[in-house]
Amino acid sequence: MEKIDLHVHSTASDGSYSPEELVALAKTQSLSAIAITDHDTVSGFAQAQEQGKLMGIEVVPGIEISTKYGGPIHILGYYIDVNSEKLKPVLNWVVHDRDERNRKMAEKMAADGIPVNYDKMRERFGEVIGRPHFARILVELGLARNTRDAFDRYVEKGQKYYLPRNFLSIERSVEIIREAGGIPVLAHPFQYKLDDNGLREIIEHCMEYGLMGIECRYSGYTPEQSGYLEALAEEYGLLKTGGSDFHGISKPDIRLGDGKGGLEVPYEFLEKMRNTALTRKNLPK
Repeated sequence: MEKIDLHVHSTASDGSYSPEELVALAKTQSLSAIAITDHDTVSGFAQAQEQGKLMGIEVVPGIEISTKYGGPIHILGYYIDVNSEKLKPVLNWVVHDRDERNRKMAEKMAADGIPVNYDKMRERFGEVIGRPHFARILVELGLARNTRDAFDRYVEKGQKYYLPRNFLSIERSVEIIREAGGIPVLAHPFQYKLDDNGLREIIEHCMEYGLMGIECRYSGYTPEQSGYLEALAEEYGLLKTGGSDFHGISKPDIRLGDGKGGLEVPYEFLEKMRNTALTRKNLPK
């Protein structure tokens, strides 16, 4: 079976591998395709695509948008037009809002004597900064044992340096992916700790706005859990996707292409999604 991974993060958001490094790593892992699904940005795709051409790795343009529907929900988008004029202003708003939140977090830390300078963070990590970057710095400063400890004691919800941010609505997130020519997918459904009725409610609500798929295979999911999600996808006529949610050092227990061990995402998932995307792009506007 051809190995693929459709949920991968680069340094363009909160991953620790550059887009080019991810493609090289995919090659060493004998993967035939990966999707770059950075948080709220598509800026890493072009570099990954060029490297993919050189190394014979298919690179799918993607994104992961943070939304709220009661609690936090993530929507993946695949085969989006990364140059879409409809997408750019929305992502610019998301990045600006997060930037303002992050600057305030850095100021709170600095006021307590923790030497965190947000402008220097942006120089080092780029325009898309998240809590994992704060966690890395706290570890480097010797204030936390590892990134999980940094989250638990400093930047997780309820801790002193956590600040909330604004999110796109789940409805708008699905719509904007569709408007950019992409395929919106509900990410890692079991992470939301919902019962069957709650999960169906989200799926049915999002389908009203154009949801097209469910992430059925994911790091740590049992065969029974994946089977349940695949049955849901078939019941609702939705595409199936899967991926590791690889970030690198901030999630050291997750391996590219293999997740927490034993992750297998069929190439058939990608073929069906690609064919759907091509069909949509050929339809009259």
